[in-house]
Amino acid sequence: MKQEQALNIDELTALAQAMARVTQDCTCEVASYPGWTRTPVSFPQAQMRPAGTLAGDPYCDPTFAEYHPHGTNYWSPDAPIAIHHFPYNRCAVQQCTVCLRYCLTYVEAGGYYVEPRIRALDARHIVDAPVAD
Repeated sequence: MKQEQALNIDELTALAQAMARVTQDCTCEVASYPGWTRTPVSFPQAQMRPAGTLAGDPYCDPTFAEYHPHGTNYWSPDAPIAIHHFPYNRCAVQQCTVCLRYCLTYVEAGGYYVEPRIRALDARHIVDAPVAD
């Protein structure tokens, strides 16, 4: 099994900046997910390819702390994409092979369910805030 490439903040920002230049319409509709949302059943997963990961060492438990210094919340479209905080520290980065847009994905695993989630990658919201001790 091939391990996904771990992305640093500069690499992630470069992908987001590339995505900002994409203007064509696409069935993936990645751009219509500015904040976290449930991945629709109709989402064309077959046209997505892995582009990297923000998840760290699989043997260390990443924090569940979120980062919202300006009053945003998990669902906010303008919430920071804080790469060291939840849920970004568990995310895969995918790229649509048709329109070349990027998105963040992860699977929320609650007590009685699992739910794939998606958020468009947006350079304006990427931050490198450290996790408090």
